[in-house]
Amino acid sequence: MILPLNIAEKLLQLLNGDKIPASKLNHSIFQELILEGIIHKPGKIRSTIQIIDRQQLKLFLMNHYAIDDLSIYIETLKSESLIRADLVAVATDSKVRYLRTFKGFLVNCYSPLNATLNNEEVSMYPHEGTFNFIYDFENFIPDKDITIVGIENPENFRHIERQKYLFKNINPLFVSRYPQYQSKDLIRWLLSIPNNYLHFGDFDFAGISIFLNEFKKHLGSRANLFIPDDIDNLIRKIGSKKRYDDQRLNFDPESIEDRNILHLIDSIHRYKKGLDHEIFIKEGYISELLNIK
Repeated sequence: MILPLNIAEKLLQLLNGDKIPASKLNHSIFQELILEGIIHKPGKIRSTIQIIDRQQLKLFLMNHYAIDDLSIYIETLKSESLIRADLVAVATDSKVRYLRTFKGFLVNCYSPLNATLNNEEVSMYPHEGTFNFIYDFENFIPDKDITIVGIENPENFRHIERQKYLFKNINPLFVSRYPQYQSKDLIRWLLSIPNNYLHFGDFDFAGISIFLNEFKKHLGSRANLFIPDDIDNLIRKIGSKKRYDDQRLNFDPESIEDRNILHLIDSIHRYKKGLDHEIFIKEGYISELLNIK
């Protein structure tokens, strides 16, 4: 069985001699402790609960939850650098608290880039068919001239080499937004470094919303949305009407000052279409479509 942190803290208060209103002790463990004669609840109205036998409470926690020291158990659950071995040590159970074993995010690039990881110089250049996973992102610092490019969908992230024609004027390090549950790590990292951020996602309302709500609101002027020069023609020629019909605005256009984003919104409304950014993997198709050599 698992003892929740908030219950453990209340039990520690009782061990320390505090009296707690019964209304705040609704967990079934307290009813069991009352029946065992370990804690006492005098009366029924506005009563408080206090401990009767501290030693018996300690034995109860050891026998039922394998907790030898309640204070250490609480400190361990509150730790920011917790690992599963710590949980086994304090309660013989690695699942006492949910832990994300693989924090961090994937990075990719198509030319060697320099960075610092734990105060050591490293070169980022994954072999074809592999990515780098940055676990210790708090200590990962790319060179200041590198632009961090956030990739919304995994297929684009996999095939960045085929999309290098889009990013000729910057020195990009690509980061993956997926798995989505790791996106908070990505934001924390972006806030800790001075580099500019460029978001490369779908050209529809959902894509704009992801940029505004997940990145722009945190990074401010350092964050920009990647919008190709010919996006108007691309949406008109190969955009998806279903993308437009299935999506609704969940942001306020009136609050947007970036003229390029406002132009993109206007194009989406004008043609009633949205565009998946996976299409940019096919450079030859894009060039032929727009008569670009």
